[in-house]
Amino acid sequence: MSDDQVKKEKELEPIDKVELMLKKTGCIDLHHAVQECFFETHDWRQCQDQIKKFKDCMNVYRESQEKKYS
Repeated sequence: MSDDQVKKEKELEPIDKVELMLKKTGCIDLHHAVQECFFETHDWRQCQDQIKKFKDCMNVYRESQEKKYS
């Protein structure tokens, strides 16, 4: 596939606003870890470590934004 074809395919991909937001926070990998855990276990209770890490990351981002805009 040529570079032009790859570029055109990327342009056709729908933009996921949630993914974009999570990339801005720096927590996207932790979000994916939560999703993978749930996909594998089908049980949120078994994913508490991943959920806590994601929550902590989001809290750090939120606090940094609060400081930035206050």
